[in-house]
Amino acid sequence: MAAAGIGLNTHIWNNNIRSVILLALYPLIIMAMVWAVAYVVAYAQGGYNIVRYEEGPNTVWLNVGNPEYVANNIILEYWPAILTVIALWFMISWLFHTSMIRRLSHSHPVTRQEEPELYNLLENLCISRGMPMPRLEIIETHARNAFASGIDNKSFAVTVTRGLLNSLQKDEVEAVLAHELTHIENRDVRLLIICVIFTGMVGFAAQMVWSNIRYSLLVPRRRGNRNNGGGVIILIAIAVVLWIGYMATLFMRFALSRRREYMADGGAVEKTKNPDAMMRALLRIAGRERIPATPDDIAMMCIENSKPFFGIFATHPPIDERIKAISQVTGTPIPDIRGVPVGGEKSFHNPQDQKNPWLTRERGPRRKIPWS
Repeated sequence: MAAAGIGLNTHIWNNNIRSVILLALYPLIIMAMVWAVAYVVAYAQGGYNIVRYEEGPNTVWLNVGNPEYVANNIILEYWPAILTVIALWFMISWLFHTSMIRRLSHSHPVTRQEEPELYNLLENLCISRGMPMPRLEIIETHARNAFASGIDNKSFAVTVTRGLLNSLQKDEVEAVLAHELTHIENRDVRLLIICVIFTGMVGFAAQMVWSNIRYSLLVPRRRGNRNNGGGVIILIAIAVVLWIGYMATLFMRFALSRRREYMADGGAVEKTKNPDAMMRALLRIAGRERIPATPDDIAMMCIENSKPFFGIFATHPPIDERIKAISQVTGTPIPDIRGVPVGGEKSFHNPQDQKNPWLTRERGPRRKIPWS
């Protein structure tokens, strides 16, 4: 147990260090992208660009034939403005990341009155750990998945899908909730949110440039605009630079060890003292975790994501290996869930009749779920 404690503390410490490194690297990546864009524009104009410098009370404009000189001067002159934009984006994302995640995942918050059994499960786990109660949210989808989000105690949230609630037994749902609480305890969530916020800014800029390129190619040229072709070439070059920068921020994500999922599984077993429930939950989730209409940023945060990022990089270890690890460490046989009945399984394929199995008639009328 002492070794486990040392390993957990090291994991948390490493996550904190990675968060600081990402915060430090991101402005450097943006600066490099601005420099590259300036270089490309200067080079596209025949290697010449107009650079200004101050000479007494007058501003002198000079043609310089060195794109590197142009790019260096732009960085030297505008670096305060660049850092200000980065700081503003970070502040906006830091303050409003909760609503951003909610929009990306299409989730909605729920209260104890709306989901009493689910809320009590999460609350009891928090009380047992002496940690504040995170916000509870639900995604109305048949997919079976869950994720944690947030950067501090005021913004931490645990989100589960309706399909998870309708397809898992109560102790299995408890294990999933414990898994997500472990991500919060280990500061995995904060590190992931930082990656999502930063990557989103560069990706948004790249999408805007590509949108302008498509518009320039599809909208007929005006007769008097002879330089439209050259402008499109410059836009394409800028877009390439932005996408290279975007890929650089994506690679920063892969500094996140997939070991975090093994540690979260172990934390769930430690909290619930029920390894069998954790393995059964993973077995029921496997192959049914994909949430429709959500980006890869959200999938990366979920308890399971079988789809490799960009078709190349796996963000999660194989679920079979996770189950095998739990079985070997705890000495618990891998369960066979075939033929084991669960609440809601019968109506899973009929969205019109889908009901919330956590609310009983004794507690009041069942809420109609707006399935999409």
